[in-house]
Amino acid sequence: MAIDGLIILDNTGRAIAQSGFHSFPPAYPLLHIDALNNALSNSRRPEDVDPVLYVGAITTDTPGACCHVRRGELRYLCPVSGDVDPLYAFAFLQTFVDILHEYFGHVSAETLKENFDIVYQLFEETLDSGGHPLTTSPNALRDIVLPPTLLHKVLSVAGVSGLATSSANSHPFASPILWRKAGVRYNHNEILFDVVETLDAIVNKNGTPAVSTVWGRVESNCKLSGTPDLLLTFSNASTLTDCAFHPCVRLQRWSRDKILSFVPPDGKFKLMDYRYVPVSASSMNQVSVPFILRPVVKVDEHGGSIDVSLSSRLTTRTMDSVTVELYLGEGATGASCILSHNASWSFNPKTQTLVWELKAVVPSASYTLRGSFTSSALTPRPSRAFRVRFDIPQHNFSAIKIEQLKLTGENYKPYKGMRGSSLGNIEWRW
Repeated sequence: MAIDGLIILDNTGRAIAQSGFHSFPPAYPLLHIDALNNALSNSRRPEDVDPVLYVGAITTDTPGACCHVRRGELRYLCPVSGDVDPLYAFAFLQTFVDILHEYFGHVSAETLKENFDIVYQLFEETLDSGGHPLTTSPNALRDIVLPPTLLHKVLSVAGVSGLATSSANSHPFASPILWRKAGVRYNHNEILFDVVETLDAIVNKNGTPAVSTVWGRVESNCKLSGTPDLLLTFSNASTLTDCAFHPCVRLQRWSRDKILSFVPPDGKFKLMDYRYVPVSASSMNQVSVPFILRPVVKVDEHGGSIDVSLSSRLTTRTMDSVTVELYLGEGATGASCILSHNASWSFNPKTQTLVWELKAVVPSASYTLRGSFTSSALTPRPSRAFRVRFDIPQHNFSAIKIEQLKLTGENYKPYKGMRGSSLGNIEWRW
């Protein structure tokens, strides 16, 4: 399987940068850009556009497809043709986006234009001429493509960019371990773990979850000297399933003992992804939703009324950045609402969506929204479900903790830290 190339578009649909489509006519990438822009213009909402779009062939050759994702204000396109699994293209797109964040932090159209030379070098190093992913490890890429710094920019403008090398005694692929640099040294040795879990659920109108799944990931920031070999033990590792690991993890040890054995990369990296399956749950492996929503929606001619109350099921934690959204249907023209507590509401005429925002939902309080909406349609058809999103800092649905961290191969004792946070994306039917 091979990828034809990569294209980055700004929020207006114009191409900022693209890889070299050496084996294709010059019009080939334009076909994919036009296919996406036409699909967006013909759709009422951008999220309604299919992630894989059919693109006709220029000649009698095999037609292709345009795999695209949106990250922030940018869209990333990956044209493919022939017998190629779209998931292969999406995996590369996500990897390339992560690389851009490693290099530039905040990624925007202005950032890419200011560092176009680095972007094009990353194109060449991450995707070979045959369309196969090449070097995608950030630690290996930093030795080949220097990250942007003020000194690097000044030397490049002055025409002496050759002086801006990473170090005098290092060269690309000097380390026998692909994902870790050789000769790393720190005054303070530490490794930090961030466990982020997301609850995706669909709740019936009687308040019982029809589907609820917790997806988690463990992100790490490693600042350890030398070449440490780590053994990491979690408190309830048996509840973690469908795991996907960084290449540094030894899979056989995890399969046998549920222990992570690995030589970590230097710096930030994602150690693993997983799905949490509660031990005490029913046969459907459901996870309870941490709030109660009581919606009442009545539809009349050219409008309707809304009465929604929300309260938390948590006893000690506060839910932050809570948003409740309801699509009011085609033809919705406006809304008028009254709120309780410190909250705000808005109506987006472009997406025809009513948004209720709460900065914090404390355990013992109840929050309400009452109002009405108008529509140009005689019989409005609002969505049959509310979309609720929230954050819970310092909390994990799985209650996962680090039991033990052993280090071998080096003569120091590292500091270890762990921080948890939870997100929610709930569809609550009424």
